[in-house]
Formats: sequence, C-alpha cells, structure tokens
Amino acid sequence: MTRDFAPEMTYAARHFTLQLSATRRGARLARLLTERQLDDWDVRSEAAAQIVAELASNAVLHGHVPGRDFRLTLWLRAGRTLRVEVTDARGDRVPSAQDPALEEGGRGLLIVAAYADRWGVERTPPTKTVWAELVLDHRRVAGDRGVR
Repeated sequence: MTRDFAPEMTYAARHFTLQLSATRRGARLARLLTERQLDDWDVRSEAAAQIVAELASNAVLHGHVPGRDFRLTLWLRAGRTLRVEVTDARGDRVPSAQDPALEEGGRGLLIVAAYADRWGVERTPPTKTVWAELVLDHRRVAGDRGVR
C-alpha cells in the first residue's frame, strides 16, 4: 500500500545583524536600518520600527559601557514571526517594564510590551539581550493576498 504525502513546506529564516555605536546616532541608525531591511523583506511594520527604536535607545542610555557597541539582530521566521534582539554590554542591568507613574522616563519597555506579542531578557554575562517578537498578520507582510 502506498501513501501520498504532501510535500513539507519549509521556510528559511531570514537574518540580519549589525554592530552599532552605543550613541544616540547609533540608536537612530538602528531604526533606519531596520526599516530598510524590513522593506527588503517586503514586511511593513511600524510596530517593529518602534520596538527597535525603544530597545536601541535603552541600550544606549542604560547599557552603555565606554568603548563597547550594541548589536541589533532581526530574525524573520517562516515569514510570520519577526524577532528583534538588541544586545548591550551591561548584563548587570536587567530592565523591567514599570508603571510610568513611578518614575520619570521608564516608559520604553511599556511601549515594547504594547507592540510585541512577547518580549524578554536573556543574560549572558557580561552582556544582556532584550528581545521582542511580533507575529505578523497578513496586513503587515507585503505580497500576501489581501494586502492593498
């Protein structure tokens, strides 16, 4: 008896990574390069650009060590999940989303939490990586049916 098997559909993950200076200019460049890379991948996501802006800004403000850069990494998996990772040099400072009423500033991770489907922190001393994932719907991925 023979069976007919449907071919398994596999999608390679798309990957982009870059070291940037831990300066305000580096944080701005992270957002601009993210927008350009997502455009190359035919992904439209203002949420992703905002997440990168917040995480890069945090890396510069709170994760800066003189002479050390931060790293931006983007993963697009199966065309549906975008993972943003920002790694900085301060593994000893673990961020948390706080109530903005408690402090001046501190709203960046609340913004990340609002845009992302999930986010977290991975510590690998002496560094840490703050990551966020977005599950892209058909309206965010150009080229899919239904996009106008």
